[in-house]
Amino acid sequence: MPRTENDTWDLATSVGATATMVAAARAIASNTDDPVINDPFAEPLVRAVGVDFLTRWATGDLAAADIDDEDSSWKLEHMPAAMAARTRFFDSFFHDATQAGIRQAVILASGLDARAYRLSWPDDMAVFEIDQPEVIAFKTAALAELGAAPTVDRRTVAIDLRQDWPAALRQAGLDPTRPTAWIAEGLLGYLPPEAQDLLMDNITALSAAGSRLAVEAMPSRPERDLEEAREMMRRSTAKWREHGFEFDWEDVGFEGERKDVADYLDGLGWRSIGTPMSQLLSDNGLQGPPADDSVSMADTIYYTSALDK
Repeated sequence: MPRTENDTWDLATSVGATATMVAAARAIASNTDDPVINDPFAEPLVRAVGVDFLTRWATGDLAAADIDDEDSSWKLEHMPAAMAARTRFFDSFFHDATQAGIRQAVILASGLDARAYRLSWPDDMAVFEIDQPEVIAFKTAALAELGAAPTVDRRTVAIDLRQDWPAALRQAGLDPTRPTAWIAEGLLGYLPPEAQDLLMDNITALSAAGSRLAVEAMPSRPERDLEEAREMMRRSTAKWREHGFEFDWEDVGFEGERKDVADYLDGLGWRSIGTPMSQLLSDNGLQGPPADDSVSMADTIYYTSALDK
């Protein structure tokens, strides 16, 4: 079902299913012989969500080669490496931010992110997780059932990012007079273009000098390339449906012309440095999607930004 202005979801449907798919990819990446990341909670969380297709993929009962469309250059086979590189990037961002003395962090659209449980944090750190109420409630309960406890002062903010989340974040204890480390991982494409700009405006308004932001952004593409990408994704998801997974990428994202993330942030006073996914893969000794793929994350740019006010 296509997105609507005030739609909601759980972790088995719509945007929530993409969070579970990403967790499944993290589970596979964590279970390799020489893993780049270690997320012990990814597989049990995918199991808890209960989407059979994703559970079988995460646990190795369903091989990507059996479910990928051989004529498409976008494949599930590429996701574990890409998610390993992406996860390592954001993990390293938080490590560097805390080493610089930042003591409050915000994970926007946290989904099945378990960083508040699996990373080592300073004793005086607070980590705020923002997501849909049902998503926050499910993950909190599932991790408690697993006997997991946060390694940090974890504060949940159960609200849609299209609502007044800045007020909710303040109420949860964020101090906008102190520097904050923010991440927007796998988020912007699921927001309308104007909501993307508003998100950056709100982050800036809540950030003191010295704050840092890590964000993932896809470069703009001509309409011809977008239609090619849509067709490629249709072929891929048709194969998934043969295995019982009803999912359509066109139903979860928002298209439309977007402002360049780095340019927009620079206009708000941030200084940004971008690294393409291809570089992250290379730096971590990983092979991922082909660089000329118009659908995959090969050309995705990962920005680290610092705020001067």
